[in-house]
Amino acid sequence: MLDRDLADLYDVKPIRLREQVKRNKERFPANFMFQLNKKEVEIMVSQNAIPSLQHLGGSLPFVFTEHGVLMLANVLKSGRALQMSIKIIEIFIKLRELVLTNNDLLIRMNELESKITNHDKSIKQVFAYLKQLIKEEGNPRDIIGFKQKGRK
Repeated sequence: MLDRDLADLYDVKPIRLREQVKRNKERFPANFMFQLNKKEVEIMVSQNAIPSLQHLGGSLPFVFTEHGVLMLANVLKSGRALQMSIKIIEIFIKLRELVLTNNDLLIRMNELESKITNHDKSIKQVFAYLKQLIKEEGNPRDIIGFKQKGRK
């Protein structure tokens, strides 16, 4: 997200947001935040994503990843930023719970699938034995026990 959009979201002026970012540079590594260069801003302006550089506050904007958005909420001192920080943490906790719940369901589904597969194999084996018994019934068996002459 662009710094000016986050400033609106956190209820602070964009210049104050950029000020806090510069003061806390060590909290914003490259995977949390980066600054657009002139060419990137020109592309945004040419594609009508933004009307002009002046719309961005006259300077090259900072862009924040989801990690940077959370860190920014912790760095800023507005009431809204504090609320946003708490909400973001609550959302992460709910997402983790959701993933764990789905993981439990996935494990149970895999267990059921393996049981069904094993049952299928057992049922096929029973039918194979039954077919074998039916084939054998069609063939006459030799008499077991004492045999008399002339009888089979």
